[in-house]
Amino acid sequence: MSDVAKRLENLRARMRETETDLVALGPGSHMQWLLGFHPHPDERPCLLLVSQAGETFLMPALNAEGTREDTDISFHCWSDDEGPDTAMEAALSAISAKNAKSVVLDETMRADFALLLLGALPQPRHAFTAETVGALRMRKDEDEYSLIKMNAGIADDAMQKAFAAIKPGMSEKELAGVIRAYFASAGAVTQFSIVGSAANGAFPHHQTGDRKLQEGDAIVIDIGARKQGFPSDITRMAVVGRPPEGYGQIHTIVENAVRAAMAAARPGVKAKDVDAAARKVITDAGYGEYFVHRTGHGLGIDGHEPPYITATSETVLEEGMVFSIEPGIYLPGRFGIRLEEIVILRAHGPEILSSLPRDVHVAEV
Repeated sequence: MSDVAKRLENLRARMRETETDLVALGPGSHMQWLLGFHPHPDERPCLLLVSQAGETFLMPALNAEGTREDTDISFHCWSDDEGPDTAMEAALSAISAKNAKSVVLDETMRADFALLLLGALPQPRHAFTAETVGALRMRKDEDEYSLIKMNAGIADDAMQKAFAAIKPGMSEKELAGVIRAYFASAGAVTQFSIVGSAANGAFPHHQTGDRKLQEGDAIVIDIGARKQGFPSDITRMAVVGRPPEGYGQIHTIVENAVRAAMAAARPGVKAKDVDAAARKVITDAGYGEYFVHRTGHGLGIDGHEPPYITATSETVLEEGMVFSIEPGIYLPGRFGIRLEEIVILRAHGPEILSSLPRDVHVAEV
């Protein structure tokens, strides 16, 4: 059985469990996961429709020829001069879904695509993909693990290139350029290269800028790139020469928070309990107000996807899920510290994908 056929079979099983009559996906990461590709996304309605009876595309005629190279799923094509309504009706009829009562919509599709579909059905109940495609995507297969691990190794090497390049007088942008150049040399496309030095590090998503690195700076380096359809994501810390006052104590607290989250992360545990474990360490140390984001996020085709490791998430973690653990403390006007690992949840706990220690890298001056 092909990967596509297996994933369609698994999706239909989830649809039966959730009493879903129809799943509709637009061009994007859900369709990429299910089929291994997606057509060109533009303003023309394009939907993959899946029922228990079959699957078919509502397909803009303009995109049909190019898309046919990637799939043998049937098309119901429409042209600009006739519009999509007739093709939509034919597509729903072809998979016995004209009277679908429960529809799952791709939450990332255009709103006009969703309204077109809902308008063609007799007042269906509708939900998003969390319990169907989303639930399936959270558990990776061996091919996905292999690609995620490959990207993690590339990110480790990029981080080491960054460490080696740090020197007083270079700008945050120049250091980010070293990272991007390495990713490119490894055949990966940079997704982000956050370099936050000194007080800039207290902004978790600092926009890397022109500030020059100085002796005594603490630097947050958060990087990720994409190769063969999957991303990386890692955060490590560096200091230029002597660390700023109080740095070592804060770094130890964040490290202990990472370890607490790792110890809590087991199959059967709720995501919010992992967040709580990290947050308790930081709160007990007196810095709870400076931990301003969730503890982690899932990683797969998308760099941020379920499961989300938040204070309110009821998601029960399962073996095979991939997610980040990345607590932080951000002291306004001084510095920030974030330590991030991507892990695969195994039966015994998290498998860390990075081979780099979380110790601060001290750059010589």
